Amino acid sequence: MADARGKWRVVEDVSFAFEAGRLYSIIGPSGSGKTSLLRLLNRLDEASGGSVVFEGRNIHEWEPWTLRRQIGFLFQTPHLFAGTVGDSIRFADEQMSPEQVKLCADRVRLRHDLIDAPVDNLSLGEQQRVALARLLATEPKVALLDEPTSALDPANTEAIERLISHLVSEHGITVIMVSHSPQQVMRLGGQALLMTEGRLVEHGPAGDLISNPQTEAGRRYVNGEFA
Repeated sequence: MADARGKWRVVEDVSFAFEAGRLYSIIGPSGSGKTSLLRLLNRLDEASGGSVVFEGRNIHEWEPWTLRRQIGFLFQTPHLFAGTVGDSIRFADEQMSPEQVKLCADRVRLRHDLIDAPVDNLSLGEQQRVALARLLATEPKVALLDEPTSALDPANTEAIERLISHLVSEHGITVIMVSHSPQQVMRLGGQALLMTEGRLVEHGPAGDLISNPQTEAGRRYVNGEFA
């Protein structure tokens, strides 16, 4: 939506408080601002107005590098660095010991024999696990996941979904995830936020929002009526 100056607003009129240690899924039609909202939460994009507050401080009071270690971001397509799996995990902290690297691998169910393997030899599902292990190596309080399973087959999708649930239930990490799949949101549970045209139009327990939306936009979304 364009403002009075003719500039396009990708996200506007969004006000929401995320609680620590819970799972949130952001859903909506293509172009609704889901990923843009996610990127605003750790300053990968900068907002032209409004504010984002983390631990009582505006995120602009944080150094970007420090903020992004607290609020990690997992991209839709894994971006790994040349070298071994261990090299990619240690990019988060060059001082990590071999035992710490193995611990990160364990947290994402990655076999130890892959740690010394070149990243080029990995399947896409394994690459996404390595990217998640690298994110977890910073011990973040929040994990922002941008459609982390959209490029994966059903088996790897199921595995990543189990990991996401484990991060919340066992490690207390707040997970905020963009998903294109209402079925996935139902499987994961937690809370869901529905966005259309850059606005937050409905939110609530994932099962309730998907099975019984309370807004016209919600009904149109779950019925597949959006272009």
